[in-house]
Amino acid sequence: MINNFLQAAIIINILGSMISIATPILFAAMGELVAERSGVMNMGLEGTMLTAAFVGFMVVEKTGSLFFGICFASMAGGFVSLILAVMTISLGVDQIITGLTLNLLASGGTLFWFRMDYSQTSLEKTPLIEFLKSINIPFLSDIPYLGKIIFSHNLLTYLAFLLVPIFWFFLYKTSYGLRIRSLGENPKVADMTGLSVNKNRYIAVVIGGLMAGLGGAFVSIGSVERFFPNMTAGKGWLAIVIVIAGNWRPSRILLATLIFAFLDAFQLQVQSIGVHFPYQILLALPYIAAIIILISGRAHSEAPESLGISYQRE
Repeated sequence: MINNFLQAAIIINILGSMISIATPILFAAMGELVAERSGVMNMGLEGTMLTAAFVGFMVVEKTGSLFFGICFASMAGGFVSLILAVMTISLGVDQIITGLTLNLLASGGTLFWFRMDYSQTSLEKTPLIEFLKSINIPFLSDIPYLGKIIFSHNLLTYLAFLLVPIFWFFLYKTSYGLRIRSLGENPKVADMTGLSVNKNRYIAVVIGGLMAGLGGAFVSIGSVERFFPNMTAGKGWLAIVIVIAGNWRPSRILLATLIFAFLDAFQLQVQSIGVHFPYQILLALPYIAAIIILISGRAHSEAPESLGISYQRE
């Protein structure tokens, strides 16, 4: 009886953690999907999320308002993506180089800003802030097992999963979504029909940045109570891989996100219960799975034809 209870508790803990771990990645992946469907690959997603995480933490620490923290974090993500849009869309700079540069700038910039603003504070004694608490949905959270797994999370988690069908509807059931997708397939034809390629690519990239900003907000104020350098820990990179692994489809991106989040939650649980197994292999599980999925799906890629290619009107 006790063993059965412990096994059920472990499974519930793994699956509940999977939902939480998936949240910031899902935000970033949905935003990246919109940007890439327009033909722009935001390789600066990691830096975008890190900047948003720091801004969200700082705003909450200064004002005490979680609402302001989330809003400013999202806007910070949009601003970083706007820089990338100017560089890649208007100036025609290589998208990969620009993204990598922004990642380096964000990594160094947030650390410098943190040390400047909290010069009397060591990294081990970062000021603590209030973070988003879980909201138990009435009745649904009381469902055995499923209630704890799905319906006992914070507001950002619910929003992240709600955005999946919303983005699917936007991209595939609205005329503007069709325009966005046409930019990624053949921007020249879209331009000939009178559609402003650059303007709409700007909008798509900024939307992606706003979503990545929400992901960054979850990392700093949605799950922990302090900020530390490079706390996004590769989630931006993983979101880019997930968009590819999900074959640029919202439903598949959701599935890929859950798979990677499950593997991450699994390795954390295995380490916490003291299973003797090389932890380095456990930490690598999500990334090993990513490589396998990328290799297996290479023959059926639905990548936009003009992804990563700058467009200049002749």
